[in-house]
Amino acid sequence: MQGKIIKGISGFYYVNVVGSGIYECKAKGIFRNRKMKPLVGDVVEIDILDEMDKEGNITEICPRKNELIRPAVANIDQALLIFASDKPAPNFNLLDRFLVTMGYQGIPAVICFNKSDLLEGTKRDDIFSAYQGCGYPVIFTSAKEGTGIEELSALLRGKTSTVAGSSGVGKSSIVNLLQNEVEMETGDISHKIGRGKNTTRHSMLIHMEGNTYIMDTPGFGSLDVLGISAEELWRHYREFLPYEPSCRFQGCSHIHEPDCGVKQALWDGNIHPMRYENYVSLYRELKERNGSGRSVHSLR
Repeated sequence: MQGKIIKGISGFYYVNVVGSGIYECKAKGIFRNRKMKPLVGDVVEIDILDEMDKEGNITEICPRKNELIRPAVANIDQALLIFASDKPAPNFNLLDRFLVTMGYQGIPAVICFNKSDLLEGTKRDDIFSAYQGCGYPVIFTSAKEGTGIEELSALLRGKTSTVAGSSGVGKSSIVNLLQNEVEMETGDISHKIGRGKNTTRHSMLIHMEGNTYIMDTPGFGSLDVLGISAEELWRHYREFLPYEPSCRFQGCSHIHEPDCGVKQALWDGNIHPMRYENYVSLYRELKERNGSGRSVHSLR
């Protein structure tokens, strides 16, 4: 029998089998020998041990089309990255890390700025201008007022989407508005530290409608970008791509070199300064982590 893992807690995996219900399963020891661990979102084969009590064993994990380390989920069609418009102020560095990680995994991303009711003056335009040129859909929502939810729901329809973002931005509130099957616990913002309590403790796949699923995942305030070298980082900043061919040197880092097409685009106002600053910060972090020396450049 085949089903999809919708939740995993303390070694137990809850497998939804269409037409039969949800089975509580353990993974057979063979997966430890293969150094494989079942993930939420996995399509698996199960043996039924007790039909009445809905118990079984996972015997096979079907091939994955993709896999994320954090959040630990599989078979994702797109990522919904939720950040607060204010209170707490949006962490753009973390958002860019998410976008780079998803780009490296080949997973499309939708950016949602919640708490739009708190925005004043030109703040909404300022946030939007930073990402409108990057090719990502940007949605402003207010879980408090219920605005933007229908527009967001349309972008999720027919896909399995993982929700990610830091704590206290209203992720669980947004998930509650998008579906009726599961009521996610919501938390308050700590006025002392300006961050939210992490109310989601385990990744969970929630059925919305038809072939539409959403994964709520624990929030976190940092993200390591794994598997990407400093030299290839620029490829995951989409707005850099049209200008890289104008760089004088092959292998240009877009930081120190003269006649750099990306820096010229920055000076011309075609690349947002905040995005570029985040790129430079992450580039230097990756250089230091990988222990690589100075890049070797050659003329085009």
